[in-house]
Amino acid sequence: MHQRPAPRPDDRGADDKLHEECGVIGVWNHPDAAAVAALGLHALQHRGQEATGIVSYDGQRFHTHRGLGLVGDNFGDARVIGSLAGARAVGHNRYATTGDTVLRNVQPLYADFEFGGFAVAHNGNLTNAGALRRALVRRGCLFQSTTDSEVFIHLIAISLYSTVVDRLIDALKQVVGAYSLVALSNEALMGVRDPLGVRPLILGRIESNGSWVLASETCALDIVGASFVRDIEPGEIVVINDAGVHSIKPFGRQPARFCVFEYIYFARPDSIVEGLPVYEVRKRIGMELARESHVPADVIVPVPDSGVPAAMGYAKESGTPFELGIIRNHYVGRTFIEPTDSIRHLGVKLKHSANRAMLEGRRVILVDDSIVRGTTSRKIVEMVRHAGAAEVHMRISSPPTTHSCFYGIDTPERGKLLAAQHTVEEMAELIGADSLAFISQDGLYRALGHAGRDPARPHYCDACFSGNYPIALHDQIDNDTRQLSLLSESR
Repeated sequence: MHQRPAPRPDDRGADDKLHEECGVIGVWNHPDAAAVAALGLHALQHRGQEATGIVSYDGQRFHTHRGLGLVGDNFGDARVIGSLAGARAVGHNRYATTGDTVLRNVQPLYADFEFGGFAVAHNGNLTNAGALRRALVRRGCLFQSTTDSEVFIHLIAISLYSTVVDRLIDALKQVVGAYSLVALSNEALMGVRDPLGVRPLILGRIESNGSWVLASETCALDIVGASFVRDIEPGEIVVINDAGVHSIKPFGRQPARFCVFEYIYFARPDSIVEGLPVYEVRKRIGMELARESHVPADVIVPVPDSGVPAAMGYAKESGTPFELGIIRNHYVGRTFIEPTDSIRHLGVKLKHSANRAMLEGRRVILVDDSIVRGTTSRKIVEMVRHAGAAEVHMRISSPPTTHSCFYGIDTPERGKLLAAQHTVEEMAELIGADSLAFISQDGLYRALGHAGRDPARPHYCDACFSGNYPIALHDQIDNDTRQLSLLSESR
């Protein structure tokens, strides 16, 4: 079981960002449930662009459509939506961190059980999926996909409990990891968050007809006219059926560790996440960054689009003019080009171009959300210098990314993370900047309303910055142990 797929030459190296794995949505008791799900998936497109799918239920039969590509490419045809009959539906956008992007891995996954049909859409990673998969295969289970999400299906299938909810609880008590999932059976729509609440999930309601919506972010509620009801709590199972909404909490209460990178980059700026407006948080992060590391400059320039709110906050706090010195081309597809080595360095210009009038002769502070491998940062600094900037300083609205994520975020192995191998001064030299600074971990926590980061009890999952993994990495330990065993046998 792979923790992440191999990088693809067309985009993984060139798109030097961390990527969220998935977005999920569930709809209950709406006459156009599939259409509502499709609209919600449009709003959640930023969470996954590789594949999408919807499963609906009309009271007698389940209907499904899954495909590679964007939501609009798959659900823009009225005939497709028309084929997804029923007042109940679940949907999923995929960005792969386990399993290749092929149709058999596209969610929601569906299976027929003795109790009826069951569809599940999953966001996150199971850190013991490999061990569970091997045990299930030994029991005779046949896997149809290479994604860790299928583990849920098989655990439910072999459970000895009678009800769907009890079988789901039985399965959840065997998995370890960070996850949010929505599931649809003949009788209920279910939403689940892992015991630490690392991955987001919310509940909304369309008041006009009493429909319920589960989704990864509030932006999915806005597009379908639903009002926000509440966040699903860490470790909570919400069961929605004809009798209403029911809450089950089968896990012991633990301190929550929500993914802090949702605030920095993953969530859409207009979403409200765990009670905090993402746009305002990013501006506050920029303000903290300016307090910590400002240098004299003539202009603050965001690396669009994700660096814009932080750059606005930085400019406000430092009293330095904000300008769009880099323009982003929004019409470049992820697979527009498969660059050869001879032209790979030109790839950044497909997405970004310098606004020379705002840069020439000026001392520029570039604000971006992260540096992963450093490839994009180096190209952008070079582009700004070629546009005539007198100085180029880089400011990053996250702490240095020094560790890989195993909880559903697509990150390179640690040896390929620039901050894991170099000091900040060395990184500045490698990307060609006159200076480089990251927000401190304490500064990030202050921007989120805390006095600072408490090392004994952090409020968030910040493992990619701190190396403090709050959920056991069973598969990683197993892999390391197996490799050591093989080494010893070869001696």
